[in-house]
Amino acid sequence: MTNREHDTIRIRGGRENNLQGVDIDIPKHQITVFTGVSGSGKSSLAFDTIAAESQRLLNETHTAFVQNFLPQASQPDADSLTGMTASIVVDQQPMGGNSRSTVGTATDAYSMLRRVYARAGVPGLGSPRAFSFNDPTGMCPVCEGIGSVDDVDIDALVDRTKSLREGAIDFPNFQVDSWYWKVYAESGLFDPDAPLSSFTDAQWNDLLHRAEGKVAVSGMNLTYEGLLPKIKRLYLSKDRESMQAHARAAVERISVRRPCDECGGSRLNAAARGSLIAGTSIADCATMQVSSLATFIRGVDLPEYGPLLDDLATRLESLDRIGLGYLSLSRETSSLSGGESQRVKMVRHLGSALTDVTYVFDEPSVGLHPHDIHRMNELLVALRDKGNTVLVVEHKPEVMAIADHLVDMGPGAGSAGGRIVYEGDLAGLRASGTLTGQHLSNHQRLKRDVRTPTGSLPITGASLYNLQDVSVEIPTGVLTVVTGVAGSGKSSLIRGVLPRLVPGIVVVDQASTRGSRRSNSATYTGMLDHIRKAFATANKVKAALFSANSEGACPECHGLGVIYTDLGNLEPMATPCELCGGRRYTDAVLEYRLRGKSIADVLDLSVIEARDYFTEKPVVATLAAMDDVGIGYLTLGQPLSTLSGGERQRLKLAIELGSPADVYVLDEPTTGLHMSDVDRLIGLLDRFVDAGSTVVVIEHNLDVVSRADHVIDLGPGAGSDGGRIVFEGPPTALAGATGSLTGEYLARRHAAA
Repeated sequence: MTNREHDTIRIRGGRENNLQGVDIDIPKHQITVFTGVSGSGKSSLAFDTIAAESQRLLNETHTAFVQNFLPQASQPDADSLTGMTASIVVDQQPMGGNSRSTVGTATDAYSMLRRVYARAGVPGLGSPRAFSFNDPTGMCPVCEGIGSVDDVDIDALVDRTKSLREGAIDFPNFQVDSWYWKVYAESGLFDPDAPLSSFTDAQWNDLLHRAEGKVAVSGMNLTYEGLLPKIKRLYLSKDRESMQAHARAAVERISVRRPCDECGGSRLNAAARGSLIAGTSIADCATMQVSSLATFIRGVDLPEYGPLLDDLATRLESLDRIGLGYLSLSRETSSLSGGESQRVKMVRHLGSALTDVTYVFDEPSVGLHPHDIHRMNELLVALRDKGNTVLVVEHKPEVMAIADHLVDMGPGAGSAGGRIVYEGDLAGLRASGTLTGQHLSNHQRLKRDVRTPTGSLPITGASLYNLQDVSVEIPTGVLTVVTGVAGSGKSSLIRGVLPRLVPGIVVVDQASTRGSRRSNSATYTGMLDHIRKAFATANKVKAALFSANSEGACPECHGLGVIYTDLGNLEPMATPCELCGGRRYTDAVLEYRLRGKSIADVLDLSVIEARDYFTEKPVVATLAAMDDVGIGYLTLGQPLSTLSGGERQRLKLAIELGSPADVYVLDEPTTGLHMSDVDRLIGLLDRFVDAGSTVVVIEHNLDVVSRADHVIDLGPGAGSDGGRIVFEGPPTALAGATGSLTGEYLARRHAAA
């Protein structure tokens, strides 16, 4: 190889997913940003080709024995891939984990804090394990280190205005005349015709809490047990995922989580809570926001433990520097957004001594206010300056501005994309004429003729999480955008408080859709039922044949298309089924045709391609809705597990298009959207409002803010520095407001335009 070849990652004939024989030389030791519309091939190039090949080559350096325990991946489809280096993927996949996984455990900051308290805490407990809520030595004995306990919302379980005979107990298997119901109604402890509100304290206690004992019912001695311990024993103690859907829904309806009375939610036993440094316990430290904890640790005057304290403070300051200073170490990782999860993962790499590594980032600006994006940019630049190659898939112009090299993919999505339409610097991209280039300078105008509200949804004295006694009226019949820096209280107000006050709100978020490995775009939207019926009618056979979960399934993979191999503590390994070639169905089923295509052919169609193929009205309507929300590039058979958070949200939105609700709440719907697709989304939100719905959007995107009828800005900062309303009104007034970071950046945007 020449020196030039050593300085680049060279791809020739890249054909992974929708890539159309891509040839590209990506410079090493620089920041390369991949742009283009959703589905244009950015991720196929950065993740599925470069990162995947790097991981495959690393795995091949191990012995054959060790490789048996590693995920097996085939070589990406390309003529040649050279100049690869070890890669680290920092994506937006939720960190997940169970309730024992916190920001502190995920970043090792809590482990470092335990070592500090084990050495310097008074009274001393000797071992870091004594401060661990995941170890019997330190965990609370009541909640076993979880910090909360399952409880029952009594008013969701029983209707106090009704009698037992009128069905006061609202839960499956406890309905009137059921066997469980008879034990209560015929126990002789209460009048079954008296409303529960008339029960004496003793009767109320007997209904809910009475200890096990025998009672005479219909001439038999039966065991009586209070309603709450019975529900907890039969349902709350069981794995909800294994329950039938109706039982799971009922349990979720009556369940509430509350802090453990013994430890106050700290997860720790009394000894761990009683060991102090500067009058502060480790439990107090874990609940502080990270920025405050960093200040506290820097202020601890214990020179003999200086190195320990410095390491911990540096880790905490790293979290603060990338915009997570408002989190606490006790925050469960399962509650983090995709963007927050990604930034928590980044902390592991900030102090790394590794160089000449390829870092691959998936939209690192997600969830960040324009004010905070510069912090993320500083991190990317710092990684590059250490001698690393930084590859970024991104839609934000602010991140494109720091790129040494830009690669714009397109010109469209799916089969209409997969080609490089521009390579070079930012100035060249602006003049290139591509969709990305056009939208770098074209912004949505500030809305001046705002809609008149039809009423309001009042919130009074909200104090959830960091909200500071917030009172605000959300106008109905208009598009309201809620803004503010990350951690300012937007989600607490709109997703935490508002649904409790206004039942029936439809929340369209980015959370994982419930479904198994078998779930895909067609099954989730309900299209597949209509498709199967169309195939059955055309071929005069049963519809069940065209279900990969029923009679038509390949006998080898049982309709999954892949074979999963359990690798113990590693992720299961998926390999295409050799019998059906990944097509999921038996050969006999694949012989049946609908307008020349088999069921597998149809599931391989993109939404846009399927719109030209189908004539069945229910299918056409769903496909049109999916295209409207900007996911026309997805295939009908694409597994839900492969969708990004933004794609999942838009899939949910497509389903809602058919039957608009009164009030919608959308959480950062521009995630994963190209600037041109954001324009389309704004038009879609306007359609919802024009159809009579109230739409409330949590968003950082200034184009969406510009087109709002009403803006509610929270802040002024994050965590304890936020939680207050700093502005309410139309976007034109926000652009001229003082004391609002959002207003400041909105004014800059439109001044530049």
